[in-house]
Amino acid sequence: MASRLVFPEDFTWGAATASYQIEGAAKEDGKGRSIWDTFSHTPGATLHGDTGDVACDHYHRVATDVALMAELGLKAYRFSISWPRILPTGTGAVNQAGLDFYRRLVDELLERGIKPAATLYHWDLPQDLEDQGGWLNRDTSLHFADYARVIGEALGDRLENIITLNEPWVSSFIGYTTGHHAPGKQDLGDGVIAAHHLLLGHGLAVSNLRDVAGSCDVGITVNLSLAIPASNTELDLGAAARHDDQLDRWFLDPILKGQYPQSLLAEYVGLAGDEFIHDGDLATINAGIDFLGVNYYTRNIVAGRAAPHQPWTRQTPLWEFNNFDDVTPHGVPRTTKDWPIDPDGLHAVLRWVSATYGSIPLYVTENGAAFIDYVDQSGSVHDSQRIDYLQGHFAAAHRALEEGVNLRGYFVWSLFDNFEWADGYSQRFGLIFVDYHTQERILKDSAHWYRAVINANAIDQS
Repeated sequence: MASRLVFPEDFTWGAATASYQIEGAAKEDGKGRSIWDTFSHTPGATLHGDTGDVACDHYHRVATDVALMAELGLKAYRFSISWPRILPTGTGAVNQAGLDFYRRLVDELLERGIKPAATLYHWDLPQDLEDQGGWLNRDTSLHFADYARVIGEALGDRLENIITLNEPWVSSFIGYTTGHHAPGKQDLGDGVIAAHHLLLGHGLAVSNLRDVAGSCDVGITVNLSLAIPASNTELDLGAAARHDDQLDRWFLDPILKGQYPQSLLAEYVGLAGDEFIHDGDLATINAGIDFLGVNYYTRNIVAGRAAPHQPWTRQTPLWEFNNFDDVTPHGVPRTTKDWPIDPDGLHAVLRWVSATYGSIPLYVTENGAAFIDYVDQSGSVHDSQRIDYLQGHFAAAHRALEEGVNLRGYFVWSLFDNFEWADGYSQRFGLIFVDYHTQERILKDSAHWYRAVINANAIDQS
């Protein structure tokens, strides 16, 4: 028998994007160079040498793109602001042309009744700051807070939400330890230091935004995934706990409790030294947030390894430091990113955050999937797998709501197919298909389905 899962009346349905992934106009109107401009032009760094130079050309198509958002019925739109488009070298004089672009975007959204939610940092650090050490340099945290003040003063009175950072775990450990993302560094200790300075920048930015951004809510977005132990052995249970400490608690504990998890602190300080944490830093990081953004895509089954034969060094690869292995589940559908599809993992994360940190308002700020999408002879894009994926995850979120989790909204990743970082243009996450040669936009079946969900504020289950 079919049933209908109805969401709270004020539930926010949205979609999300990021500046470097969609904007293009990489060298226009005074924009400075970002670490992703540099990284994507580094031979071998991205698939096929793809770059975000043009991407979805959103910079030149704001009005028509917002019209598509309105056609979808979106209640909110989460976008990110390019730091080097506002402050080309990361500091100094404001580039008014860059700021005017985001003013136009916000104006278009408000005119169509769509709530704007801005992310200040979605990985495109000004290259000039990276040349001075990037997130390894404590001064970058101070410069980020100054940049946040600029945005707060210019747009804060018209934004619904401001997110300081997107996924600081990725910025730090994938950018500075594995080297798979910009700036492409490979040092375990550097990842630890970068993570701390990102969090410090968050805390300083929150304080500045409170001063100038009026009633706008301020929060942060983290990528979360609770691991499943491969067995009930002590080794595998310990591996799952270590996974969660590294990915989840290393960021949430200082933000929401004002302390780092003791399970990792000694190891991390042993790698990076203790001089990067200054007196008062944790109090600054624990500045208080109005909401927490949760990005969820999948979760891992992990099996522990025996104790290492040698101590960790800064040159230890992250996978070795983790001291656990991912176990491939059998018979589980996967995306083209090879990520297992596990809606129950979203339910588990939302429940865990609520139980561990209290009833803080939560948003799912990213959730979505990449599949093989193509335009058929009728000009349509049939993506039933994405509909099934979203339906399952929406149902998991609804279950968390029924169990008392303070979930306020849900942003699908992504509004458009776009530049998927090191994977270039090979992965299509969008509700809207983009032909990168012509820049034509086509609403996929999932977009039409999502519009019906938003209109009904409910999903139907068979």
